[in-house]
Amino acid sequence: MQYIILITLLISIIITYLITPYWIRRATKAGLIGKDKHKKNNVKIAEVGGLPVICGFLFAMLFYIAISVFIFQESDRVLINILAALLSISIATIIGVVDDILGWKIGLRKRYKIFLTIFIALPIMVINAGHSTMNFPIIGIIDLGLLYPLLIIPLGIMGSSNGFNMLAGYNGLEASQGIIMLSTLGLITYLNGSIYVSILAFSMVFSLIAFFYYNKFPSKIFPGDTLTYSVGALIGIVAILGNIEKFALIIFGL
Repeated sequence: MQYIILITLLISIIITYLITPYWIRRATKAGLIGKDKHKKNNVKIAEVGGLPVICGFLFAMLFYIAISVFIFQESDRVLINILAALLSISIATIIGVVDDILGWKIGLRKRYKIFLTIFIALPIMVINAGHSTMNFPIIGIIDLGLLYPLLIIPLGIMGSSNGFNMLAGYNGLEASQGIIMLSTLGLITYLNGSIYVSILAFSMVFSLIAFFYYNKFPSKIFPGDTLTYSVGALIGIVAILGNIEKFALIIFGL
């Protein structure tokens, strides 16, 4: 199983590393560029850099799903959770692309952006992912029942996707923050025995590592909301599937 995980992570980093320079050329030619205020003379560089990252992540996870189905015969519940997570990330990517393309041209109001992120949570809500029983300080253990999928899940994913989006600003900041946060959550879920959740986290981490090579100062490409919404959403999804919501809150607090 270990070599399958290794291959999955290698697919993630290799695809992102190979696609990113191609996307830089294509985006620049298509006029998807923005001013880099952290360089002299406001140099214009490629935008919507989250697409290569998501491509690497999705291809890696599809490989893992194929191996799990045809060789290891993974449980249906695990596969449903993974596919729901991938659908949520795909929705986040679509919203990010729309915001990246329309946002700087005609402007998207903040309330519309927040409303759109509700749709990211829908796949995780409809499969009733996570554990409705939560341990609150002082109060103790409470079973939230339907309140968990109908309230906690959408609030958590909306909060993580929009919260991570607010971290953007400097060359390499979004990618490096995503690497740190998802690596931490991935390690915790691995130690807790939630291997597939850990693989979700680290597949994105390896894609971000490849992207960081092009995004670090002096950046050749901006990640855009395409990346920030997707990575932020995945942080919330990993926390829910791995039952480590409190750790995610602590990380965001930092």
